[in-house]
Parts: sequence; structure tokens; C-alpha cells
Amino acid sequence: MRFVIDLSREQIVRGTGGPFAAAVFEAASGRLVAGGVNLVEPARNSMLHAEVVALMLAEQHVGSYSLSGAGTTRYELVTSSTPCAMCLGAVLWSGVRRLVCAARTEDVQAIGFDEGPVFPESFAHLERRGIAIVRDVCRDEAVEVLRAYAKSGGLIYNG
Repeated sequence: MRFVIDLSREQIVRGTGGPFAAAVFEAASGRLVAGGVNLVEPARNSMLHAEVVALMLAEQHVGSYSLSGAGTTRYELVTSSTPCAMCLGAVLWSGVRRLVCAARTEDVQAIGFDEGPVFPESFAHLERRGIAIVRDVCRDEAVEVLRAYAKSGGLIYNG
């Protein structure tokens, strides 16, 4: 998680996008498969959230359209904040077996971002589909990054 939070902090330092990062890891070994940062602003593409970028790169790396179809290896997605509505859909279809989140939806909304229709049922559905969810890992550190982004005048592109 600290790797992911460091990536999100680098977004602010370098001015390269929103304060979000994610990475896909092999669940058993902890080996990094792919990292992703928010590219909405520089790519002018509303879909390029950090989670989507990390999942796309991981699928390319393993050579499969689904991380569940990539052999016996199980994968997890680690995110600097709880995914928005769009990214929760991407998590569902990605084939990851575990989602690990730092900041909460309300932390992201507190600085002005709109996370869309994210409900407790959204997470219950993921869990019913076999995706374990772990929350609040290094939450305080992730919230500090969000606040630093807001304080720096970072663009809130969907608020």
C-alpha cells in the first residue's frame, strides 16, 4: 500500500494528474504486476482512472483479458482510495480476487470529487462474486495525499 500511496503523492509532486494510484500484485508472492496512476487530465480521457490503468497494464502483462483466466495465480488490486462507481465495475470484470483500499469514498468526496453511485450493496455484490475487500489500510497517509492535492489547487475534474 505504501508503494501505491507514494505513486499518488508523485502525481502531485510532478503535476501529472489526479491524486490517485493503484497497483496489481500477485496475491501469494506480493510481486508487483503493474502500477497505474490517474491519467484523466493529461490524456484528456475520463476513463483513465488509476484502477483502470493498473488493470489494463496487468492484463497486458499476463496476456489475458481477465486476471482470473491467467492460470492459477491469484491477483489483488491495491488502491490509494476506494474505487469510484466506474472502477468498481472494472474490478468486478477484471478477475482480481481481492481489493485493498486506503482512503474511503467520503475522504475523496471531501475534497470535491464525485465518486458516482457507490453503495454498500456495491461492495456486497463484489464479495458475493468472490472478491475479498480490505479497507482503511494506511488510510491516514492516503487522506494526507488527498488533502495536499486540494491544498495545491489540483483540478477537481468531475466535481
